[in-house]
Amino acid sequence: MAMSHKELKEAFVSNLNGTSLQEVVMGSFVTPLCILNRALILILYHQVTGSLPLPFSRISHLLLDYSALILPLVLSCTILSDHLLQVVLSFAFVLFCVLCHIYNSKRQTSLSTFLNRTVHFKQIPFVTIFRVMVNVQTAISILAVDFRVFPRRYAKTETYGTGVMDFGVGAFIFANGLVCPEARGKNVYGSKMKHIGKQLLSIWPLVVLGAARLFFVKVSDYQEHVTEYGVHWNFFFTLALVRVLTSMVLVVVPAKHSWILALVISCVYQFALDITGLKAFIMHNNDREKDFLHANKEGIFSLPGYVAIYMAGVQVGCYVMQPRSRVRDWLKAVFNLLMGTLTLFAALCICQTFVEPVSRRLANLPFCLWSVAQSLLFVSCIGFVDLIVLFAKTTSGCQFVPSSWNSYSGSHKKKDEMEGLCLVQAINKNQLLYFLLSNVLTGMTNTLVNTLNCTDLFSVCALLSYMFTNCTVVYVLHLCGITIKFW
Repeated sequence: MAMSHKELKEAFVSNLNGTSLQEVVMGSFVTPLCILNRALILILYHQVTGSLPLPFSRISHLLLDYSALILPLVLSCTILSDHLLQVVLSFAFVLFCVLCHIYNSKRQTSLSTFLNRTVHFKQIPFVTIFRVMVNVQTAISILAVDFRVFPRRYAKTETYGTGVMDFGVGAFIFANGLVCPEARGKNVYGSKMKHIGKQLLSIWPLVVLGAARLFFVKVSDYQEHVTEYGVHWNFFFTLALVRVLTSMVLVVVPAKHSWILALVISCVYQFALDITGLKAFIMHNNDREKDFLHANKEGIFSLPGYVAIYMAGVQVGCYVMQPRSRVRDWLKAVFNLLMGTLTLFAALCICQTFVEPVSRRLANLPFCLWSVAQSLLFVSCIGFVDLIVLFAKTTSGCQFVPSSWNSYSGSHKKKDEMEGLCLVQAINKNQLLYFLLSNVLTGMTNTLVNTLNCTDLFSVCALLSYMFTNCTVVYVLHLCGITIKFW
């Protein structure tokens, strides 16, 4: 029998096995290179003209950030995906040459002097960039996956495997834990029950968004990949419950010990999968009409894994948020994060050999290890690039690259203006709105366009237009000083 359009789209994103760990790692280098590219463009402009590009129109700043930060990410996961290694190596070589030119043309500081410099910041730049770029890559993927130009190996896997979008889910949870109040050292004052009640109230936007998504999916007969979360479940509900559950736990257990909880939760959950019938129930029991638990088994039983990833994010946040002032101290911190990455990848290899492969559907122990390891690698690379940007700024005398470290204290009018024209800051101020807008525009695009029959050129143009719309909306809000919060 001929399949309906909905069934064709569901089949298009089903029964996939992902890609290799190495390709996901390779893809992690694209974003840091984009960040470095944007910074070097501004520094070169400063060296040539002796001024900053502030006289340019606001749309010019948006176009610069969009071209440097968004465009390469879209191309790298579509028409350039089969040449990712060549793209990364070529991009890195060109940027290295530019960096050498900047250093040799106007050398103002030595490496030893630079390492002893003091840095000043309101927010840790590479943490902000990490969170923003995870959101951006999620926005790209949720629409791109419906086009044929997006490789099937990057889409979410059915049961086992490491798809790029599988990592996106784990990274999103990790990013939330990284900057949660507990990771930032905010203490609980007053009654612990009142604190938990406050956390329950704070998640109502996610619950409402989850319910709204569920309603519109069912009413519009929109395509569903049921084995992702279940019949009625979606990622908004997972985000909400993970936040509440971790808040309840962190009221009792200090945040600095959250890594122990992450390890215990993930190991106990894996033990339960192996010795009980839970794994077979999740994978093979298809009686979804029996009750709510059967209908949404993936979303419900994956919660322990996501809680473990969140707790790992809290632990990393506690470490990163420790007071540091010198460049040398931050370089050591980034190096330690990289060492943690290598340790977790080694543990992942052992688990995949002796336990089972990575499974986003189960959110098993290997998935937790992989999500945290890959997130740490991403954070480390962005942190290292941020220090390179600071070195280039210090060497060139151009101190006003937005969303990066500063080697001077105090306020500066030009610096504030540059931050006010930065796309990264624009998305950072309205991250939930950006994520929601991406979901709405994805639904609209799928309703209006038959994504399965689009040419590669049309698909890329559609993705670029969609991302430009997302970015323009939050950019305009940023220029107007508007931050939309629901609580």
